[in-house]
Amino acid sequence: MNALPQNTQRRLQKIPQNSSVWEGDRRPLGSISEHFESDAGMDGECVIWVDGTEGTVRGMEIVPAHMGLEAVVRTLLRAIESPHHPATPVRPQKIVVRDRQLQFFLRGALQGLDINIEYFAELPLIDQLFASFEEFGSSKPPALPAPYEPVLEKIAYQIWETEPWAYLLDRDIIALKIEDCEIETIYVCVMGNLGTEFGVLLYRSEESLKQFRQAAIEEESPESLEKAFLAQNCWFLNYEEEDEAEEDWSSEEFTEVKPFFGSLHPFEGMRAFLDAEEAEIVYLALTALLKFCGDYSDKLMLDPIPEITKTYRIRPSQKTKSQKATKVEVCSLPGLTAELLGMEDEGANLLPNIKEIEIPIQDDFIPDGSLITMGKIPWDLLGFITIQKKTYYQTLNQDPIGEGLPSIIIQTSRPKAKSLIEIIKDAGGLKAICFNPGNDPFSGEIYDLGMLQTQNGNLYIFSEYSRDSTPHAKALQRWQQSCAETKGYCSLIISMGVTGASRGNPQPKDMLAVFETQAITGAELGMGTLQLMPQFEFE
Repeated sequence: MNALPQNTQRRLQKIPQNSSVWEGDRRPLGSISEHFESDAGMDGECVIWVDGTEGTVRGMEIVPAHMGLEAVVRTLLRAIESPHHPATPVRPQKIVVRDRQLQFFLRGALQGLDINIEYFAELPLIDQLFASFEEFGSSKPPALPAPYEPVLEKIAYQIWETEPWAYLLDRDIIALKIEDCEIETIYVCVMGNLGTEFGVLLYRSEESLKQFRQAAIEEESPESLEKAFLAQNCWFLNYEEEDEAEEDWSSEEFTEVKPFFGSLHPFEGMRAFLDAEEAEIVYLALTALLKFCGDYSDKLMLDPIPEITKTYRIRPSQKTKSQKATKVEVCSLPGLTAELLGMEDEGANLLPNIKEIEIPIQDDFIPDGSLITMGKIPWDLLGFITIQKKTYYQTLNQDPIGEGLPSIIIQTSRPKAKSLIEIIKDAGGLKAICFNPGNDPFSGEIYDLGMLQTQNGNLYIFSEYSRDSTPHAKALQRWQQSCAETKGYCSLIISMGVTGASRGNPQPKDMLAVFETQAITGAELGMGTLQLMPQFEFE
């Protein structure tokens, strides 16, 4: 058995020792492997060391299953000398493992470090940690009651294939009156005419529809927009890309989609599931909408849409004794459409002032050849990223909100990524991420500038998003909605790998820094519309 070199022992002996007890083990990766791009794959193992006193992970490494016990020692030494942030170097008083062979191996390898190595049949903290990995999401209620799942998914795919957003604008509201429904009128809004968010909103009140529309037009602060977003009173059908978290985030086009349903209410917030009663109402509403669009697609393409009223008799989605059909009256609302259009016109007349500001704005921050993407990092995946030893982590110590953390990802080469990280660290860290309108007076183009604000007040432009570009508008709308859900809590992730196999789809191992921060508006920085000004150099 190899012992530690004498100089290594002396170096480790200089590290303070406390009374903590650590748990250590190596476990099969199993389902955790999907979060890592590793040669180990499903057959790999996770070596982990946990401080049982503090309840924190000090070190973790993914290794091939055939690798010897030396890998456990290597991870342990890193946990002692260079633990995951925010832990500090320390020697434990005692180590417990559940493998006799590993116990004897560690006793030999750690001689002279005054660390007791004991055997325990169970390791509660590590057991709990791995159980939480495997049970992630299992406690959530089903998105749809089992009997309704096939029928609602079928109608959702039929709507996707019919593409009502190809001719219905988001201001073209359709009213539904369902027989024996406690909600007198459901107001239907189809999203996706601009190629942004595809779906159907089923408002349970006209007031809610108008309130959110007004808030969106006024482009208020993220806090105000989030308040309006959560104050909506509606059911929704949306579509997302299959395996969204693992796909190439740079792709702007849908390939395969998956429908998902949910509800928004001022008292409940956003709920990603429907109960049986709600599922039946949504089924009747979507079926009637689909029939209406099929019968009157030619008239629905007109602008403005004329008054159209049609009553359908729709059989229940589930078998009942009577199988009585339900009457659903569907009608267009040209009056309400005109009112919403008037709200948009009023908002367009409230043009922001163009200001000259003294805040230093730097437009050469992003290295040439970098990829910039906007997305959402699932919370469990973020947990893996931030405990990697090589990943710098600026945390706000906020509790997870929503389905994931909205993130701007800058992917470049390793040296350039490290340079960006040092620039931000030297500036005191990242203070905020904001988008502010800009104007090119020569072309007349309006765009949104993505900017990073550091703690020393500097602003760095990371991207420009043209308002005339459908993919850009789509990405920015998703970002704003995600930030509204998390109350402005977001992050900047700096990644390497732009020239490798993970180009456009960075893996956790590529991510070198996570800066948690807040999303703000340009108005909060005192900025109006920024105007592009030419810079001339004279000799």
